[in-house]
Amino acid sequence: MNDLDLFSDPYGDRPQGHGGYEEQQQRRQAPPPGRRDRRTARRRQRRKRRNSRAAVLFALAFLVAVGGTGGVLGVAWLDHRLHPPDYDGTGSGTVTVQIKEGDSGSSIAATLQGHGVVKSTRAFVQVYGKEPKASTIQPGFYQMRKRMSSAAAMALLLDPKSRSGNQITIPEGLRATQVVQQLSRKTGIPQAEFTRVLRKPSGLGLPSYAKGNVEGYLWPGRYDLNPNASAQEILKQMVDRFKQAADRMDLEGKAKSAEIPMSPGSVITMASLIQAESGRPSDMPKISRVIYNRLKHKPEPMYLKFDSTTLYGLNKFGYVASNEDIRSQSPYNTYQHAGLPPGAISNPGESAIQAVFEPEPGDWLWFVATDPKNRITEYADSEAEFNRLRAKLNAYLERNGGN
Repeated sequence: MNDLDLFSDPYGDRPQGHGGYEEQQQRRQAPPPGRRDRRTARRRQRRKRRNSRAAVLFALAFLVAVGGTGGVLGVAWLDHRLHPPDYDGTGSGTVTVQIKEGDSGSSIAATLQGHGVVKSTRAFVQVYGKEPKASTIQPGFYQMRKRMSSAAAMALLLDPKSRSGNQITIPEGLRATQVVQQLSRKTGIPQAEFTRVLRKPSGLGLPSYAKGNVEGYLWPGRYDLNPNASAQEILKQMVDRFKQAADRMDLEGKAKSAEIPMSPGSVITMASLIQAESGRPSDMPKISRVIYNRLKHKPEPMYLKFDSTTLYGLNKFGYVASNEDIRSQSPYNTYQHAGLPPGAISNPGESAIQAVFEPEPGDWLWFVATDPKNRITEYADSEAEFNRLRAKLNAYLERNGGN
């Protein structure tokens, strides 16, 4: 042993990496590195398994809770579908309900629910679907009761006694005075009330080109009249139908491009003449042609000389205006005044209006209803032929006692 050995660590001469005494003691007490890592990994896995089991248990608990609630809600939903809410019994009170042309079962259900007749649309639709006679329900106004069962409501709709009898069909070509006569007879509303509305029609919503004149704007057709409606409400319903038809036909647009460009009001005036003078729908395009040919006649336009306009101005009816009639100074006397009269003379239908825009080609300048009873009208392009046809009409009138 040398001097250096006396002052050196007894273990200091061991190669690096073997460690000293304390280090060796630590190595003896601690598990090898590989074993320690495996224990740590196992502890982590155990924690993961515990966490996973907790998560699964939580999820299962959540699903059970949701499943239970969902099941309850699902049963409730299914029960609502199979047994929708409905009233019991035949209801009470009265309410007027309108069923419109073409209404489906769901449309009728919505109308009934909206008036408080049935509790739910689904309940009524179920009854409607099971009722073999459901498709026979007619449009019109029905006297129903509130808070009825759907079955009781269906029974009333199928009972003719519950349906209002105020259904009316207004023919094409009637004057406004004739229209209100029919409306008064059907509704029981005094004719004077309708007449007051005709004289002051501000509440009817007439188009501006009507210039405050109701004549020509009471649309013909079938109407289901509300038994509770006033004279003004009924006439407004007819004016509204006219405006709907005018929009559908593009009346204002077509008026500008007519053979003679004119206002929409003039179209209705011309259509009313066509309607009044036509015995049959096939006559309408021909009479339209006669009017155009006379208005465009060269070198000067020809007076229309229509008996229908002249008699209208005198509040008369008939086929032929007398000599006294044609001397009247009424603005509707087309023997004395050129061009179209100042307004319509009847309430024309769609075919007459379309004839204004689609006249039949021809050179006719005259027409004569030679057999009014059978609605036969003949046409002439010369005055001689017109005179022959007029003589034919006179013979008819002699055989049938005049107008």
